[in-house]
Amino acid sequence: MMRVLATVVVALILAAGPAGQAPKIVAIGDIHGDVDSFTSILRQAGLIDQDGAWAGGSATLVQTGDYTDRGDDVRAVLDLLMGLEGKAKAKGGRVVTLLGNHEAMNLLGVTRDATPAIYAKFADANSRKRMDSAWADYERLRDGLVAKKQPVPGALGATRDAFDRAHPPGYIEYREALGPRGTYGKWLRDKAMVTAVGGTIFTHAGIPPASAPDTLDDLNKQLRDDVKRMDRFVQRLVDKKLALPFFTLEEVVDVTTTQIASANEAITRVTESGDRRASSQLDLPFLNEAEDIAMVNTWLGLDGDGAMWWRGLADDPDDPTGGPLLPLLQRFKAARFVVGHTPTASKRIVVRYGGRAVLIDTGMNRRAYNGNPAALEIVGDRLTAIYLDRRDVLTP
Repeated sequence: MMRVLATVVVALILAAGPAGQAPKIVAIGDIHGDVDSFTSILRQAGLIDQDGAWAGGSATLVQTGDYTDRGDDVRAVLDLLMGLEGKAKAKGGRVVTLLGNHEAMNLLGVTRDATPAIYAKFADANSRKRMDSAWADYERLRDGLVAKKQPVPGALGATRDAFDRAHPPGYIEYREALGPRGTYGKWLRDKAMVTAVGGTIFTHAGIPPASAPDTLDDLNKQLRDDVKRMDRFVQRLVDKKLALPFFTLEEVVDVTTTQIASANEAITRVTESGDRRASSQLDLPFLNEAEDIAMVNTWLGLDGDGAMWWRGLADDPDDPTGGPLLPLLQRFKAARFVVGHTPTASKRIVVRYGGRAVLIDTGMNRRAYNGNPAALEIVGDRLTAIYLDRRDVLTP
């Protein structure tokens, strides 16, 4: 019996680290499709070995969002993050991947920072056939509206050349893969935008004190609900033969506002003529949803002043006493915020607000930002910045 107890005690000590050391947390900021830089800093932080296997033991890796867009290897980064979740769990560790504003943009249909090189990694031998089929669907949609004497939105006015330029090889596959039924899309829709681990709040941008929620999970629920709301509405447009599944948010809003304008014209005619029969043909629940969609830029995932985009932790005047962060951290029972989103001027990890905010976006995608791969290691109250060439202790 004593031998069994001794074995259990040894196992618990090993899980906690040397001599009962506090669990290790490693945070990595914006990746933006640079799989080489990401892999390099994972190795430097001791989380993976040369073969890509998990080497972090019981450590927790937190990635604070913005792994999509800009860099060519978005698909490889997604595969790496998804694979590490299972590898870490099997070894007693944990990987927490958060949503950044670029993931939120993609889930809501904003693709302005995705590139043909990113799409190309999703293309295959059937991509040309898919594009031909998509164009045929596009023409049928437009012809159907003309036949029913309904207004044709600008989103359905492209020539074949313009359509092909807007939808390069792999675009359809990319949108499907990140859609609600796609492999990456289902995985992304399950992610949070903010989490607390070991007394530290990790999120992509920051939480504006003036509009802070009661709980952190209120933000996660709001973003998930917004994405579900958009998914449902796009499917409704597809079912009504007004849009195609791969339409961007810009195209969806164009179709939506066209429908609202058409309905308003119908209501005006009814009001002027007194003939109520035309009003019975209006789909009022749809129009109510459409008006909500038309305000999508005020939603959490796209609101420039909201928690997914706010840059106050990086740009507002520093305050060593903690300033407005103190009551916020007290509310959430945490010691600090760790955020990415805004590349630091030094391209190094920066501590602000007397240690209550740590900025970890160091411009890892070198081609886009000319920065450095970096990771923040947290062990108890000890913070260490890890770079490819050195380690800097940030707080004793």
